[in-house]
Amino acid sequence: MFGEYFRIALKNLKSRSLRSWLTILGIVIGIFLVISLLSLSEGLKQSVMSELQMMGGDMIVVMPGDISDMMMAMVGGVELDNRDIDAIKRAEGVDTVLEMPFSGATTRHFQETETTLIYGIDFNEGLPILRDDMGWDVVEGDFPRPGRREVMVGNLVPRDVFSDLVSGDRIVIKGKEFTVTGVMRSLGNREDDLAIAMDLQEYREITGEREGTPVAMVKVKSGYDPDIVAENIERELEESVIRRRDEDKPAFTVMTSEAVTDMVENIMGVLQAGVIAFASIAIIVGGIGIMNTMYTSVKERTKEIGILKAVGARRRHITSIFLFEAGIIGFIGGVGGVILGVSLALLAEMVLAGSGAMFHLEAHISLWLVFFGLAFSFTVGCLSGFLPARQAAKLEPVDALRYE
Repeated sequence: MFGEYFRIALKNLKSRSLRSWLTILGIVIGIFLVISLLSLSEGLKQSVMSELQMMGGDMIVVMPGDISDMMMAMVGGVELDNRDIDAIKRAEGVDTVLEMPFSGATTRHFQETETTLIYGIDFNEGLPILRDDMGWDVVEGDFPRPGRREVMVGNLVPRDVFSDLVSGDRIVIKGKEFTVTGVMRSLGNREDDLAIAMDLQEYREITGEREGTPVAMVKVKSGYDPDIVAENIERELEESVIRRRDEDKPAFTVMTSEAVTDMVENIMGVLQAGVIAFASIAIIVGGIGIMNTMYTSVKERTKEIGILKAVGARRRHITSIFLFEAGIIGFIGGVGGVILGVSLALLAEMVLAGSGAMFHLEAHISLWLVFFGLAFSFTVGCLSGFLPARQAAKLEPVDALRYE
């Protein structure tokens, strides 16, 4: 029985091929947007989350400024000064405070001169934390040693900045010569992968910045709850500001690694919801197109419906024929949309990989996403065809046969 419904539905679609393909195109566009945008947004989410998960659970991030205006605080030049760092160190449960100031600097390798991002880290205390708690590693050479004018470069520096740079080469940063001891594994975003890390004391010397850092990483002592330690840090910072009577000092943002991960996950979830809402508009428009096509088909085939009823076809048979027809339109549109969506997502991945996007984006294409696209398009087709199918089923045989 279902095979017969399918055969009749295909025959009717072929007899009105231009109208059918134009209707299918509306569904193709909607599913294409859903698949491409969802795969890319999920890939971005996984890329960001994988980097955040490298940060150990006993790490806390401290930044000046309120979290609701974090971007303004970062670009506005607000920094933690030495008194803030001392206050953080006084907090109960704090093991190590790692400052990470950064700035642009003129860098020369042989005859090539470029402006690069440099940042300072206390190699004595910081490198063990970066290795063990934040997943940093080198793919070539070794980690630098403190006080030796040694640096390590980001993963993309030998490729995009100094094409012939290798471990062991010497580079000149702001007139001072340094030895490159290693090339880091990718940190997951282009900005970090194009940076050069040096010892904090040497960073202070060549930049002239005696204090200040836009962010501080705090390692929690073993046995302490990171949430409790974060509260202790906030309290010490607030008391420090009060003692200094520094009323213009901005608020501080203190977040555990788990809180940072949750915040980013929530942001990405909202982004994906927006993507689905945006793409759903196109699918709704496509569904309206299917409904319009099916209503027109019912009008054109009124006499045919009367003949079918006259020879014994019941309402459910007429309804099934039109639902199959609408479902096939939706399903074919879904197949086309999935193919185009997957193709665009893979193309975008390749283009972004070559253009130097901030994050290393990998399109996340799963069987679940493909199945969702096909099932969703078929469902939209059937729902859009339900009212026209019910109208066709309600036609009386006598009235239908008289229709001109």
